[in-house]
Amino acid sequence: MLPAPGLLALATAVPPFILRQSEVAAHARRLFPELGDEIERLLPVYENAGIETRYSCVPVDWYQKKHGWVERNRLYIDNAVALLERATLDCLAAAGCGVEEVDGIVAVSTSGIATPSLDALLMERLGMRRDVQRLPIFGLGCAGGVLGLARAAALAQAAPEQKILFLVVELCGLTFRRTDQSKSNVIASALFGDGAAAALIGCTGNGSTLTAWGEHTWPNSLDVMGWRVEEDGLGVLFSRDIPALVRDQLRPALEDFLGRQDLGLDDIDSFLCHPGGAKVLAAFEAALGLDNGVLDHARAVLREYGNMSAASVMFVLDRALKAGDTGRYLLSALGPGFTAAFLTMEVG
Repeated sequence: MLPAPGLLALATAVPPFILRQSEVAAHARRLFPELGDEIERLLPVYENAGIETRYSCVPVDWYQKKHGWVERNRLYIDNAVALLERATLDCLAAAGCGVEEVDGIVAVSTSGIATPSLDALLMERLGMRRDVQRLPIFGLGCAGGVLGLARAAALAQAAPEQKILFLVVELCGLTFRRTDQSKSNVIASALFGDGAAAALIGCTGNGSTLTAWGEHTWPNSLDVMGWRVEEDGLGVLFSRDIPALVRDQLRPALEDFLGRQDLGLDDIDSFLCHPGGAKVLAAFEAALGLDNGVLDHARAVLREYGNMSAASVMFVLDRALKAGDTGRYLLSALGPGFTAAFLTMEVG
């Protein structure tokens, strides 16, 4: 029987600049001048997003100007490493571990490009051991929090004596392109925030147990979510059909995953899903027939932090653990592919 990996510690971090949704909405007319009267019709997007505050690694005035790839990526690397350093040190302190005890790193991010990768840059910054195994992962988008945690759990399970550090950072705000006057970019400007998380995974200790993980990628769905590579940065791509896809197709995929563990929806005590947006959360509830309040942790994270892509679900998990929720957790997220990611945990 394979050993059970556990969550030994978890920490989150956000950058210093607070974006209040009311202030962002007030800037919208200047952000999207080419839309003319159409922007007035779209302004309710900001109010209906279920978001009050978000965090950004740049001040709000930065978004009013045009920026190129070089500047964006420099800001991405500098701020991503700084946030990961903070989250890592807080995580290791909570676990009572030093940086020299980390045996492997899984690092997830899709909002910028770094070669050497973020994990290598962090290793150098923190003076980690030279034999640390590294697994940088790009392209998972919003599903990266769950899938990255799953990859870290699998590595820990394969080497039970080792401690694996899972890192996730997304600086979604830096992908905002002033030149993109599309409706998708308006919606992105109402949703996305920046954040990072670090989790220590190992098979020793009294941490919460990661019991199973899996995923489902639908056919003919590559155009549902992702990036378009543009001259001045990454252009957001997401289909207006995502809530409908969640309502109509998520449940069979989830029930298949749970069924392989001899579980059903009634066996889940806490549903911790990636808060992609208010409509997606409502669709998730409709698909699974959940009562009001079941997704309170996800809605609270959306309200306070916005959609931080892959990092968001780790904030939801952190909130559930700090609230003292016990029992069987289900973590879930949706990302490019179009892919649903699932992971179950036993807590308490």
